[in-house]
Amino acid sequence: MFRKTLLVAGAALGLSACVTSHVEDDRATVTGLGSSESVVIMAKSYHQGNQTESDYVNCIESSLRSGSQGINVVPRQQFVDRLFPWFEPRTVPADTKGLPGLMERPGVKQAIADLGVRYVVWLDGDTERVAEGGSLSCAAGPGGGGCFGFAWWQNDADYEATVWDLRAAEAAGTVTADVSGTSFLPALVVPIPLIARTQTRACKGLANQLRTFIVQ
Repeated sequence: MFRKTLLVAGAALGLSACVTSHVEDDRATVTGLGSSESVVIMAKSYHQGNQTESDYVNCIESSLRSGSQGINVVPRQQFVDRLFPWFEPRTVPADTKGLPGLMERPGVKQAIADLGVRYVVWLDGDTERVAEGGSLSCAAGPGGGGCFGFAWWQNDADYEATVWDLRAAEAAGTVTADVSGTSFLPALVVPIPLIARTQTRACKGLANQLRTFIVQ
């Protein structure tokens, strides 16, 4: 049995999780970010009535802040609370056409200035399992137990970031990330997971492109 386990482990080394990614931006205006200016990341509702996953939003925030090229990111809840009730789901402008009117609301322009927010970034999208196959079974008996078989699954992570320039009261453009990954789980007694981190790759790719889009 030990030899069989080694054989499966050796075969698994010949496999690896497969990930393909495509990240691009579509610019509408010239952007830039001063040293005292910041951005805020907001989750946008999508077709199923849910919101972009909170862990993905957190990942984007953390990635934008990190590194020597990190930028200032205002926590979204702090922004929503300070601008209450104008960025609640029922009152937030549907698009940038509503920004001039929003800026005329009492206290809105001053609150945004106090927070230093130049850009609102709306995140939309999700990660879904789009295909799967194979079979895997596990059993235990008097002589021991184990798992046998081979399974695979494919996840697609599709996200879009729409950038609003609050100073110019217009849309600056969009950044999109499309990542597809196939994970494998071979097992002969011991399962050996080979996981494609599609959401993580989508986060890093979109955050890097978004930082470049905003700063330059």
